[in-house]
Amino acid sequence: MSIFERYLTVWVFLCIVIGVLLGQFMPAPFQWLGGLEIAKVNIPVGLLIWVMIIPMLLRIDFGALNEVKKHWRGIGVTLFVNWAVKPFSMALLGWLFIRHLFAPYLPAEQLDSYIAGLILLAAAPCTAMVFVWSRLVNGEPLFTLSQVALNDTIMIFAFAPLVALLLGISSIIVPWDTLLTSVLLYIVIPVVLAQLWRKWLLARGEAALQRTLEALGPLSISALLLTLVLLFAFQGEAIVEQPLIIAMLAVPITIQVYFNSALAYWLNKRAGEAHCVAGPSALIGASNFFELAVAAAISLFGFQSGAALATVVGVLIEVPVMLSVVYLVKRSQGWYEVSGKH
Repeated sequence: MSIFERYLTVWVFLCIVIGVLLGQFMPAPFQWLGGLEIAKVNIPVGLLIWVMIIPMLLRIDFGALNEVKKHWRGIGVTLFVNWAVKPFSMALLGWLFIRHLFAPYLPAEQLDSYIAGLILLAAAPCTAMVFVWSRLVNGEPLFTLSQVALNDTIMIFAFAPLVALLLGISSIIVPWDTLLTSVLLYIVIPVVLAQLWRKWLLARGEAALQRTLEALGPLSISALLLTLVLLFAFQGEAIVEQPLIIAMLAVPITIQVYFNSALAYWLNKRAGEAHCVAGPSALIGASNFFELAVAAAISLFGFQSGAALATVVGVLIEVPVMLSVVYLVKRSQGWYEVSGKH
Protein backbone atom coordinates (compact mmCIF):
# COMPACT_ATOMS: atom_id res chain seq x y z
CA MET A 1 0.00 0.00 0.00
CA SER A 2 1.18 3.52 -0.73
CA ILE A 3 1.57 6.01 2.14
CA PHE A 4 -1.68 7.66 1.02
CA GLU A 5 -3.58 4.37 1.19
CA ARG A 6 -1.97 3.15 4.41
CA TYR A 7 -2.80 6.33 6.33
CA LEU A 8 -6.07 7.22 4.58
CA THR A 9 -7.94 7.35 7.91
CA VAL A 10 -5.39 9.85 9.26
CA TRP A 11 -5.72 12.06 6.18
CA VAL A 12 -9.51 11.93 6.37
CA PHE A 13 -9.43 12.90 10.04
CA LEU A 14 -7.15 15.85 9.23
CA CYS A 15 -9.56 16.87 6.46
CA ILE A 16 -12.39 16.86 9.00
CA VAL A 17 -10.44 19.22 11.26
CA ILE A 18 -9.27 21.50 8.45
CA GLY A 19 -12.68 21.57 6.76
CA VAL A 20 -14.55 22.33 9.98
CA LEU A 21 -12.12 25.14 10.89
CA LEU A 22 -12.22 26.69 7.42
CA GLY A 23 -16.02 26.48 7.36
CA GLN A 24 -16.23 28.22 10.72
CA PHE A 25 -13.74 31.02 10.08
CA MET A 26 -13.90 31.45 6.27
CA PRO A 27 -17.47 30.57 5.24
CA ALA A 28 -17.78 32.96 2.26
CA PRO A 29 -15.40 31.17 -0.21
CA PHE A 30 -17.04 27.82 0.47
CA GLN A 31 -20.53 29.23 0.01
CA TRP A 32 -19.36 30.58 -3.34
CA LEU A 33 -17.90 27.20 -4.35
CA GLY A 34 -21.10 25.48 -3.27
CA GLY A 35 -23.08 27.73 -5.60
CA LEU A 36 -21.13 26.77 -8.74
CA GLU A 37 -23.70 24.37 -10.15
CA ILE A 38 -25.07 23.26 -13.50
CA ALA A 39 -28.22 21.08 -13.45
CA LYS A 40 -27.72 20.42 -9.70
CA VAL A 41 -24.16 19.19 -10.32
CA ASN A 42 -21.48 21.09 -8.42
CA ILE A 43 -18.70 21.88 -10.91
CA PRO A 44 -15.66 21.83 -8.53
CA VAL A 45 -16.78 18.56 -6.93
CA GLY A 46 -17.62 17.04 -10.32
CA LEU A 47 -14.10 17.72 -11.55
CA LEU A 48 -12.56 16.36 -8.34
CA ILE A 49 -14.68 13.20 -8.56
CA TRP A 50 -13.45 12.60 -12.11
CA VAL A 51 -9.85 12.97 -10.93
CA MET A 52 -10.66 10.39 -8.24
CA ILE A 53 -12.55 7.85 -10.30
CA ILE A 54 -10.90 7.79 -13.73
CA PRO A 55 -7.46 6.61 -12.46
CA MET A 56 -9.21 3.79 -10.59
CA LEU A 57 -11.21 2.75 -13.64
CA LEU A 58 -8.01 2.87 -15.69
CA ARG A 59 -6.87 -0.26 -13.80
CA ILE A 60 -9.87 -2.28 -14.95
CA ASP A 61 -9.39 -4.63 -17.87
CA PHE A 62 -12.82 -5.58 -19.18
CA GLY A 63 -11.09 -8.30 -21.21
CA ALA A 64 -10.77 -10.12 -17.87
CA LEU A 65 -14.47 -10.97 -18.12
CA ASN A 66 -13.26 -14.03 -20.05
CA GLU A 67 -11.91 -15.33 -16.73
CA VAL A 68 -15.33 -15.31 -15.03
CA LYS A 69 -16.12 -18.92 -15.92
CA LYS A 70 -12.91 -20.21 -14.27
CA HIS A 71 -14.06 -19.08 -10.82
CA TRP A 72 -17.83 -19.24 -11.30
CA ARG A 73 -18.59 -20.30 -7.74
CA GLY A 74 -16.63 -17.45 -6.16
CA ILE A 75 -18.05 -15.02 -8.73
CA GLY A 76 -21.58 -16.21 -7.95
CA VAL A 77 -21.09 -15.80 -4.20
CA THR A 78 -19.65 -12.30 -4.57
CA LEU A 79 -22.40 -11.17 -6.94
CA PHE A 80 -25.05 -12.50 -4.55
CA VAL A 81 -23.54 -10.64 -1.58
CA ASN A 82 -22.78 -7.43 -3.51
CA TRP A 83 -26.12 -7.02 -5.23
CA ALA A 84 -28.71 -9.11 -3.36
CA VAL A 85 -27.56 -8.79 0.26
CA LYS A 86 -25.34 -5.76 0.97
CA PRO A 87 -27.60 -2.90 -0.20
CA PHE A 88 -30.64 -4.40 1.52
CA SER A 89 -28.77 -5.23 4.74
CA MET A 90 -27.52 -1.63 4.86
CA ALA A 91 -31.05 -0.28 4.35
CA LEU A 92 -32.22 -2.53 7.21
CA LEU A 93 -29.37 -1.44 9.50
CA GLY A 94 -30.02 2.20 8.62
CA TRP A 95 -33.69 1.79 9.51
CA LEU A 96 -32.81 0.04 12.78
CA PHE A 97 -30.05 2.34 14.02
CA ILE A 98 -30.80 5.73 12.43
CA ARG A 99 -34.59 5.72 12.39
CA HIS A 100 -34.99 4.01 15.77
CA LEU A 101 -32.07 3.35 18.16
CA PHE A 102 -30.11 6.57 17.51
CA ALA A 103 -33.03 8.75 16.38
CA PRO A 104 -33.38 10.65 19.72
CA TYR A 105 -29.75 11.78 19.45
CA LEU A 106 -29.75 12.82 15.78
CA PRO A 107 -31.30 15.89 14.09
CA ALA A 108 -34.81 14.76 13.14
CA GLU A 109 -34.84 16.63 9.83
CA GLN A 110 -31.77 14.68 8.63
CA LEU A 111 -32.80 11.12 9.47
CA ASP A 112 -34.02 10.31 5.95
CA SER A 113 -30.91 11.89 4.48
CA TYR A 114 -28.57 9.82 6.67
CA ILE A 115 -30.32 6.61 5.57
CA ALA A 116 -30.10 7.71 1.93
CA GLY A 117 -26.34 8.21 2.33
CA LEU A 118 -25.92 4.75 3.83
CA ILE A 119 -27.89 3.24 0.93
CA LEU A 120 -25.74 5.07 -1.63
CA LEU A 121 -22.63 3.82 0.14
CA ALA A 122 -23.73 0.18 -0.04
CA ALA A 123 -25.29 0.23 -3.52
CA ALA A 124 -22.04 -0.10 -5.46
CA PRO A 125 -19.04 -2.38 -4.75
CA CYS A 126 -15.53 -0.95 -4.57
CA THR A 127 -13.49 -0.60 -7.75
CA ALA A 128 -9.91 0.19 -6.76
CA MET A 129 -8.97 -0.47 -3.14
CA VAL A 130 -10.01 -4.13 -3.44
CA PHE A 131 -6.88 -4.75 -5.51
CA VAL A 132 -4.88 -3.72 -2.44
CA TRP A 133 -6.95 -5.89 -0.09
CA SER A 134 -6.69 -8.85 -2.49
CA ARG A 135 -2.90 -8.57 -2.61
CA LEU A 136 -2.72 -8.49 1.18
CA VAL A 137 -4.62 -11.80 1.49
CA ASN A 138 -2.69 -13.44 -1.37
CA GLY A 139 -5.85 -13.47 -3.47
CA GLU A 140 -6.07 -14.93 -6.96
CA PRO A 141 -5.37 -11.83 -9.12
CA LEU A 142 -7.37 -12.99 -12.15
CA PHE A 143 -10.40 -13.66 -9.96
CA THR A 144 -10.15 -10.20 -8.43
CA LEU A 145 -9.74 -8.52 -11.80
CA SER A 146 -12.61 -10.41 -13.45
CA GLN A 147 -14.89 -9.82 -10.44
CA VAL A 148 -14.23 -6.08 -10.42
CA ALA A 149 -14.72 -5.84 -14.20
CA LEU A 150 -18.03 -7.71 -13.89
CA ASN A 151 -19.18 -5.54 -10.98
CA ASP A 152 -18.37 -2.38 -12.94
CA THR A 153 -20.36 -3.66 -15.91
CA ILE A 154 -23.36 -4.43 -13.69
CA MET A 155 -23.04 -1.09 -11.90
CA ILE A 156 -23.61 0.85 -15.13
CA PHE A 157 -27.08 -0.68 -15.42
CA ALA A 158 -28.05 -1.57 -11.83
CA PHE A 159 -26.89 1.34 -9.65
CA ALA A 160 -29.73 3.77 -10.44
CA PRO A 161 -32.62 1.25 -10.25
CA LEU A 162 -31.23 -0.29 -7.05
CA VAL A 163 -30.79 3.09 -5.33
CA ALA A 164 -34.25 4.19 -6.46
CA LEU A 165 -35.81 0.95 -5.15
CA LEU A 166 -34.15 1.21 -1.73
CA LEU A 167 -34.86 4.92 -1.36
CA GLY A 168 -38.47 4.17 -2.24
CA ILE A 169 -38.65 1.37 0.32
CA SER A 170 -37.28 3.83 2.88
CA SER A 171 -39.97 6.38 1.88
CA ILE A 172 -37.39 8.82 0.51
CA ILE A 173 -38.35 10.78 -2.60
CA VAL A 174 -36.22 9.77 -5.60
CA PRO A 175 -35.10 12.63 -7.86
CA TRP A 176 -34.85 10.43 -10.95
CA ASP A 177 -33.39 13.09 -13.25
CA THR A 178 -30.56 13.85 -10.83
CA LEU A 179 -29.94 10.16 -10.14
CA LEU A 180 -29.64 9.31 -13.83
CA THR A 181 -27.41 12.35 -14.38
CA SER A 182 -25.14 11.10 -11.58
CA VAL A 183 -24.92 7.64 -13.16
CA LEU A 184 -24.04 9.21 -16.53
CA LEU A 185 -21.48 11.63 -15.07
CA TYR A 186 -19.85 9.41 -12.46
CA ILE A 187 -20.10 5.91 -13.97
CA VAL A 188 -20.77 5.80 -17.71
CA ILE A 189 -18.61 8.69 -18.96
CA PRO A 190 -15.63 7.91 -16.66
CA VAL A 191 -15.73 4.22 -17.67
CA VAL A 192 -15.70 5.11 -21.37
CA LEU A 193 -12.92 7.72 -20.97
CA ALA A 194 -10.81 5.40 -18.79
CA GLN A 195 -11.08 2.50 -21.25
CA LEU A 196 -10.17 4.71 -24.23
CA TRP A 197 -7.19 6.07 -22.30
CA ARG A 198 -6.17 2.55 -21.24
CA LYS A 199 -6.29 1.34 -24.84
CA TRP A 200 -4.17 4.30 -25.97
CA LEU A 201 -1.59 3.66 -23.22
CA LEU A 202 -1.40 -0.10 -23.87
CA ALA A 203 -0.71 0.62 -27.52
CA ARG A 204 2.53 2.16 -26.22
CA GLY A 205 3.31 -0.83 -23.99
CA GLU A 206 2.40 -2.16 -20.55
CA ALA A 207 5.14 0.01 -18.99
CA ALA A 208 3.38 3.17 -20.21
CA LEU A 209 0.18 2.11 -18.42
CA GLN A 210 2.02 1.30 -15.19
CA ARG A 211 3.90 4.62 -15.20
CA THR A 212 0.63 6.48 -15.68
CA LEU A 213 -1.09 4.56 -12.87
CA GLU A 214 1.78 5.29 -10.49
CA ALA A 215 1.71 8.98 -11.36
CA LEU A 216 -2.05 9.27 -10.96
CA GLY A 217 -2.31 7.38 -7.65
CA PRO A 218 -1.46 10.31 -5.32
CA LEU A 219 -3.47 12.68 -7.54
CA SER A 220 -6.58 10.54 -7.12
CA ILE A 221 -6.30 10.41 -3.31
CA SER A 222 -5.53 14.16 -3.19
CA ALA A 223 -8.73 14.89 -5.11
CA LEU A 224 -10.64 12.77 -2.59
CA LEU A 225 -9.13 14.69 0.32
CA LEU A 226 -9.90 18.08 -1.26
CA THR A 227 -13.50 16.97 -1.74
CA LEU A 228 -13.66 16.02 1.94
CA VAL A 229 -12.34 19.43 2.99
CA LEU A 230 -15.16 21.03 0.99
CA LEU A 231 -17.73 18.70 2.50
CA PHE A 232 -16.65 19.28 6.07
CA ALA A 233 -16.47 23.03 5.53
CA PHE A 234 -20.21 22.81 4.87
CA GLN A 235 -20.88 20.18 7.54
CA GLY A 236 -18.81 21.91 10.22
CA GLU A 237 -21.68 23.48 12.14
CA ALA A 238 -23.59 20.20 12.46
CA ILE A 239 -20.45 18.33 13.57
CA VAL A 240 -19.46 20.95 16.16
CA GLU A 241 -22.97 20.87 17.60
CA GLN A 242 -23.21 17.06 17.64
CA PRO A 243 -19.77 15.43 17.30
CA LEU A 244 -21.19 11.98 18.09
CA ILE A 245 -23.03 11.96 14.74
CA ILE A 246 -19.96 10.49 13.03
CA ALA A 247 -19.68 7.69 15.61
CA MET A 248 -23.39 6.85 15.31
CA LEU A 249 -23.24 6.73 11.51
CA ALA A 250 -20.15 4.50 11.71
CA VAL A 251 -22.04 1.79 13.61
CA PRO A 252 -24.28 0.44 10.79
CA ILE A 253 -21.47 0.83 8.24
CA THR A 254 -19.07 -1.21 10.38
CA ILE A 255 -21.63 -3.91 11.12
CA GLN A 256 -22.52 -4.37 7.44
CA VAL A 257 -18.83 -4.70 6.48
CA TYR A 258 -18.26 -7.52 8.97
CA PHE A 259 -21.59 -9.19 8.22
CA ASN A 260 -21.18 -9.22 4.44
CA SER A 261 -17.51 -10.23 4.47
CA ALA A 262 -18.27 -13.11 6.87
CA LEU A 263 -21.23 -14.19 4.74
CA ALA A 264 -19.20 -14.21 1.50
CA TYR A 265 -16.30 -16.03 3.21
CA TRP A 266 -18.58 -18.73 4.66
CA LEU A 267 -20.53 -19.20 1.41
CA ASN A 268 -17.28 -19.69 -0.52
CA LYS A 269 -16.23 -22.35 1.98
CA ARG A 270 -19.58 -24.07 1.58
CA ALA A 271 -19.22 -23.89 -2.21
CA GLY A 272 -15.78 -25.49 -2.08
CA GLU A 273 -13.81 -22.50 -3.38
CA ALA A 274 -10.09 -22.13 -2.68
CA HIS A 275 -8.98 -19.68 0.02
CA CYS A 276 -7.22 -17.52 -2.60
CA VAL A 277 -10.68 -16.87 -4.10
CA ALA A 278 -12.67 -16.72 -0.85
CA GLY A 279 -10.40 -14.02 0.61
CA PRO A 280 -10.85 -11.41 -2.13
CA SER A 281 -14.50 -12.46 -2.49
CA ALA A 282 -15.12 -11.58 1.16
CA LEU A 283 -13.34 -8.25 0.78
CA ILE A 284 -15.12 -7.32 -2.45
CA GLY A 285 -18.41 -8.42 -0.92
CA ALA A 286 -17.95 -6.03 2.00
CA SER A 287 -16.34 -3.03 0.29
CA ASN A 288 -18.03 0.16 -0.89
CA PHE A 289 -17.38 2.43 -3.88
CA PHE A 290 -17.26 5.44 -1.58
CA GLU A 291 -16.04 7.86 -4.28
CA LEU A 292 -19.22 7.26 -6.28
CA ALA A 293 -21.34 7.41 -3.12
CA VAL A 294 -19.90 10.81 -2.14
CA ALA A 295 -20.48 12.20 -5.64
CA ALA A 296 -24.05 10.87 -5.88
CA ALA A 297 -24.93 12.11 -2.38
CA ILE A 298 -23.75 15.63 -3.18
CA SER A 299 -25.62 15.65 -6.49
CA LEU A 300 -28.85 14.22 -5.06
CA PHE A 301 -29.02 15.91 -1.68
CA GLY A 302 -26.38 18.69 -1.54
CA PHE A 303 -23.20 19.49 0.35
CA GLN A 304 -24.90 20.16 3.66
CA SER A 305 -27.03 17.02 3.64
CA GLY A 306 -26.88 14.15 6.06
CA ALA A 307 -26.45 11.88 3.03
CA ALA A 308 -23.14 13.53 2.12
CA LEU A 309 -21.93 13.23 5.70
CA ALA A 310 -22.92 9.54 5.92
CA THR A 311 -20.95 8.67 2.78
CA VAL A 312 -17.90 10.48 4.13
CA VAL A 313 -18.04 8.41 7.32
CA GLY A 314 -17.67 5.41 5.03
CA VAL A 315 -14.40 6.89 3.77
CA LEU A 316 -13.24 7.54 7.34
CA ILE A 317 -13.56 3.94 8.50
CA GLU A 318 -12.72 2.19 5.20
CA VAL A 319 -9.04 1.45 5.83
CA PRO A 320 -9.02 0.34 9.50
CA VAL A 321 -12.16 -1.82 9.12
CA MET A 322 -11.04 -3.45 5.87
CA LEU A 323 -7.55 -4.08 7.25
CA SER A 324 -9.16 -5.86 10.19
CA VAL A 325 -11.07 -8.06 7.70
CA VAL A 326 -7.77 -8.78 5.92
CA TYR A 327 -6.28 -9.85 9.27
CA LEU A 328 -9.23 -12.14 10.03
CA VAL A 329 -9.14 -13.74 6.58
CA LYS A 330 -5.42 -14.49 6.87
CA ARG A 331 -5.64 -15.77 10.45
CA SER A 332 -8.55 -18.07 9.61
CA GLN A 333 -6.93 -19.72 6.60
CA GLY A 334 -6.23 -22.90 8.62
CA TRP A 335 -9.88 -23.14 9.66
CA TYR A 336 -11.00 -22.49 6.07
CA GLU A 337 -8.84 -25.26 4.66
CA VAL A 338 -9.45 -27.74 7.48
CA SER A 339 -11.60 -29.90 5.17
CA GLY A 340 -8.41 -30.70 3.25
CA LYS A 341 -9.93 -29.96 -0.14
CA HIS A 342 -7.51 -27.18 -0.94
